[in-house]
Amino acid sequence: MAELSLSPRALYQDVAELLRQRIFNRELAPGSWIDELKLAEEYGISRTPLREALKVLATEGLVTMKVRRGAYVTEVSDTDLADVYHLLALLESDAAAVVASKATEAQLKELQGLHNELEKAVAQRARFFEINEAFHMRLLEIANNRWRDQMVADLRKVMKLNRHNSLLKSGRLDESLVEHRALMAALAARDGDAAAQRMREHFSNGLEAAG
Repeated sequence: MAELSLSPRALYQDVAELLRQRIFNRELAPGSWIDELKLAEEYGISRTPLREALKVLATEGLVTMKVRRGAYVTEVSDTDLADVYHLLALLESDAAAVVASKATEAQLKELQGLHNELEKAVAQRARFFEINEAFHMRLLEIANNRWRDQMVADLRKVMKLNRHNSLLKSGRLDESLVEHRALMAALAARDGDAAAQRMREHFSNGLEAAG
């Protein structure tokens, strides 16, 4: 029985990830209707795992289900975005303070290594996005609060719906890098208050660019 239950579960999770990436890459644009029949045919699956995948994405806030109209890619309003950035600033600034006071030297060195990669990737937008997320998620892992990690992961998925609008603005990648340098300096100095403040400023400036 266990084997029978695992297969459909794995399938809808795989489909959810495929759709998630298409949403993040703007292949499925914000506000667009999701053609379930077309996607089911494209993936060679029935509509059942596709609908289960859409339920997962709806829970994450990436898809909006409308009665008798189907599924749509979520459009993030200015209020939604402000709320998401506000919560991320609270959660990640708290994590930064914990890391400043409790991280081992090896862990700080690991974060510095990710930051160094970020410095090198400033001219490669896709690579910058990838390393930037890896840096933030590693900082959260070091802070070691799985409930916070789960909340941040969900919020960051919604933030990604607007990510390109913010970081594509002229000069924003360079500004983001400067903010990361200031954060790293605070972490290296073991200054929890400063690390939290630098993280709050990072999100405040990100929200301003996203507006």
